[in-house]
Amino acid sequence: MSVWSTAVAATLPLLGTEGALVSVSISVEPPRLEALLDALAHLDFPINPQIYHDSATIVEFPAYEQRLPEIRGLLETCCFPANSVTATSMLDSIRGGHSRAAAG
Repeated sequence: MSVWSTAVAATLPLLGTEGALVSVSISVEPPRLEALLDALAHLDFPINPQIYHDSATIVEFPAYEQRLPEIRGLLETCCFPANSVTATSMLDSIRGGHSRAAAG
């Protein structure tokens, strides 16, 4: 039997040495998808992006909170709007699921 109650464990964030784990979502115009993926390849940490196509193209990947300024800075340098990036608690993202269909 675990010493953690289900209620307590459900409210704890996933933490690492760089802060809480978040799900980063970047909205991009379809013609700029390749440029976005090329830009993300220059980050100082590996990413495994998931790409969703619906009414917009969304690129999602996990990252730690302390990496968000680096991500935003890189995207601004590459002429992507700052408001194209959002971050959600990884647990909230998992609980919410995805209604989008993943693209190959």
